[in-house]
Parts: sequence; structure tokens; C-alpha cells
Amino acid sequence: MNAFFDWLLSTVHSVDPIARILIAAAAMFCETSVLLGLIVPGDTVVLVSGTAVDGPVQFVALVVAVIVGSLAGESVGFSLGKYFGPRIRQSRLGQRMGEANWVRAETYLARRGGLAVAISRFLPVLHSLVPLVVGSSPMRYRTFIAWTAPACLVWALTYVSVGAFAAQSYRQLEGQLHWAGYLFVAIVVLALVVIFFIRKLIERNEARHMTHPAEGE
Repeated sequence: MNAFFDWLLSTVHSVDPIARILIAAAAMFCETSVLLGLIVPGDTVVLVSGTAVDGPVQFVALVVAVIVGSLAGESVGFSLGKYFGPRIRQSRLGQRMGEANWVRAETYLARRGGLAVAISRFLPVLHSLVPLVVGSSPMRYRTFIAWTAPACLVWALTYVSVGAFAAQSYRQLEGQLHWAGYLFVAIVVLALVVIFFIRKLIERNEARHMTHPAEGE
């Protein structure tokens, strides 16, 4: 088990740090722009990149790159929504998203405003749709960025930290414990499970918020 993780972490670490950072930024750009978040696993790329972090400078550089990539992708999504929103929605890819998800994103934005932009960064499907929907709404770009930037910061710090902490823990214990590889897996899985349940709690809370006002109307 340890031999496999030695090979895996060494392979990731052998990639030039600048290249790793640029790949992570590109992955986040693709994930947060024009529905590509359903295809490009940006969170996986960031986690893997985080395992090769070597010192605070690389940590900060990776976090900044992930944030910049996310904001650039969301900005593209906003612009496309502003100029081509209806066309994208009626396109084959847009239709594959399901009309119910488009309506959900619109309703969510109408009822929660900027907070919907921030929270959507942590929710599946919505994080790809909301920038497009916001672009088609009256919300200004600077308002959109003001809400999404802090969310991107929290997201980037979380995923980079998980990858870096798991790899660092493994490297410290690999010479002492033959099952250190299992510890690495346990840390990553535990973090992903916690993130999953937090997402579910957010989704449940936001669903309650969206349905209760409708009942009183």
C-alpha cells in the first residue's frame, strides 16, 4: 500500500510546480464556466495538486491560482449568460441540464440574491448554472464578484488544505507505519464525507427556505 502511494505522490510531485498550479487553475476555469463543471472534476484536480504542496509559498500560490481560475470561469459564465443566456439554455447541453434545474437556479437567485451566488459555489449543478443565470438577471457584475469571491476563497482553502494535510501526514508516518497509506486514504475520504454532508445540510436548508415563502404566498 505504501509503495503505491510513494509512487503516486512522487509522480505528482515530479511535475513542475508552476505546471501543477497552472493545471489546477485551468481545471477550475473549466469547471466554473459554461456548464463544464459537469465534465471537468476541478475538485479532484485541486486535491491532487494539493498533495504536492511543498512549503507555504506553494500553498499560497496554489490557493491563489485556484481562486483566479474559479473567478475567471465564473466571469465567463456571467458574460455568456448576459449575451447568450437563452440560446445556451435552449442548446442541447443546456437542455441536458433539465428545465427544472434552470428554474431552481432562477428561483434561488430571486429569493436569496447575492447569498445564492455565494452558497451555490458549494452545491452540485447550481455552481455551474448560477453564473449563467446571474448574467441574464439584473444583478451587476461587481455585485456578483463581491459575493462569489469569498466563497471561492473558502472553497480553495478547503480543498488545497485537505490534499496538503493528507500528503504531509503520510510522509511523516510512512517510515513508521506500514499502513500509513490507509491513513492517507482515511483523511481524504473523511474530508470528502464531511464536505458531502455539509453540502446536504446546505441543500436541505436552502430547499426549506425556498419552499416556505411559496407556502405563504
